[in-house]
Amino acid sequence: MSLAIFDLDNTLLSIDSDHAWGEFLLEQGAVDPVAYREANDRFLADYEAGTLDIHAFLEVALRPLAEHSPEQLAAWHQQFMASKIEPHILPRGEELVARHRTRGDTLMIITATNRFITGPIAERLGVDELIAVEPEIVDGRYTGRVSGVPSYREGKVERLEQWLVDKELTLDGAWFYSDSHNDLALLELVDHPVAVDPDPTLREVAEQKGWKIISLRD
Repeated sequence: MSLAIFDLDNTLLSIDSDHAWGEFLLEQGAVDPVAYREANDRFLADYEAGTLDIHAFLEVALRPLAEHSPEQLAAWHQQFMASKIEPHILPRGEELVARHRTRGDTLMIITATNRFITGPIAERLGVDELIAVEPEIVDGRYTGRVSGVPSYREGKVERLEQWLVDKELTLDGAWFYSDSHNDLALLELVDHPVAVDPDPTLREVAEQKGWKIISLRD
């Protein structure tokens, strides 16, 4: 039994769920239609370029969680799952997760998107272990701040290493599937790094290092 780790956005999903949530909030009229859209698009471009300031991004991305009630957020998320996520779950991604489940591997999603967005997605995919950005909650409400180390780039490695210590496990025989060069630090650590529909930078590195390259798209 090994650890099978999956990135989420543009790996098991054909979209970026963080960006899609921002688009959903715009459709609901829940955020400023000009400033938020500009920021949402700019942060996505920065992420793809590997230049994202994660704390500046989270300051904007987590603010709407603090501005609305838990009840409203839960209702919105149900709509979001149905309209934005379900159509973009990749069937071949589900098959890949199922193969690792059948092998008896421990399944994990590790993502730079926050737990409010990704918790229900991981549950939908049948993946019990989730490392995600943790939005701070005080007295049952989101504060708009982040709790702990954001699971982005080297932060994914830090958070995973702490999880391994807590569970008394190792990365021996571990797999990691990702589309993004932002995950190179973690891909370098595992025995079985797999580039999934990789961005150009990751594809180049994967080809140089002889890593497996696969597609989960139709």
